[in-house]
Amino acid sequence: MPAPQILPRGESRPALGHVNLMVDTFIANASVEDLRSITRTLLATGPPGTLPAFIAASRSRLNQTNAKALPNSRRFFHESSDTTFAPTSYLAESLARARSLYGAGMGFASLEILASVVRASVGLRWQDEGELINALAVVDADISQAIQSCKEEIEGGNVINISTAKDRVDVLRAALTESLRDVQEWGGEFQFERASASLQYWKF
Repeated sequence: MPAPQILPRGESRPALGHVNLMVDTFIANASVEDLRSITRTLLATGPPGTLPAFIAASRSRLNQTNAKALPNSRRFFHESSDTTFAPTSYLAESLARARSLYGAGMGFASLEILASVVRASVGLRWQDEGELINALAVVDADISQAIQSCKEEIEGGNVINISTAKDRVDVLRAALTESLRDVQEWGGEFQFERASASLQYWKF
């Protein structure tokens, strides 16, 4: 049994509303996998208001943790040899952050992160196989998922500033256009076809 979390003298546990001390002790000591499993079960079997409350709490938390700050795009890829590049762990962390945003219904916020990844790929060269092309395929899929999240964000009436939302879409579109132009110049294969198609057929 995990040991109870001990707070230093003088520190008090932040107010947690209806969460009692024993439940909070469990949350503080449970594994990530256990918490994920419990959360999925709760959302699948809880009363109708559980999911909306969870999403609202998720958005609030993401906003509190500076979710809109852009990552350092220079750290997404590193040169693995004289002619090839590879994705970094920082890219994986940034994509996880983008997924947290669009998964919580904050698709437009995630577009800025994903657009920065596309821009960072401009100037790189890739082979038909390898880590880099696989990573870009993942980014392509993430962008499509983020666009779907944006659509749901609009339909749910959760877009606070429509002008800012359009600006983020324009930034992504410009990044994809720049990437396509760059790839055409060196004769490579464009890696964001799915994302471009999603934008092309999105009437926003």
